[in-house]
Amino acid sequence: MAVTIRIPTTFRELAKGNSSISSDGRTLGELLEQIRTEYPDFVNRVLDDEGNLQRFVNIFLDDEDVRFLGGLDTELEQGQVVSIVPAVAGG
Repeated sequence: MAVTIRIPTTFRELAKGNSSISSDGRTLGELLEQIRTEYPDFVNRVLDDEGNLQRFVNIFLDDEDVRFLGGLDTELEQGQVVSIVPAVAGG
C-alpha cells in the first residue's frame, strides 16, 4: 500500500532533496523502516535513539496527529498522506 510522506523544507537535505517520498507500510513504524535504508538521516531525525517519535517533530496522518492515533503503531491505508512538521519555537 503506497503512502506519501511530505517532507518539510528543513528536512529535505536529509531526504536527498525530495519534497515527498512514497513507500509501503501497514503502520507508521513499518513505513519509516521501509525508507530507513535510502534515507537513514531523515528517519534518525524523526525517531530518537530508542526508536520513539521525537518530541520536537509532529507527524500527521491526513490532518490527525499520530500521537492521538497510535503513534508508530498507527495503521495506514493506500493513498494516505503523512505530513512531517518540525516544532517551531521562539520568543
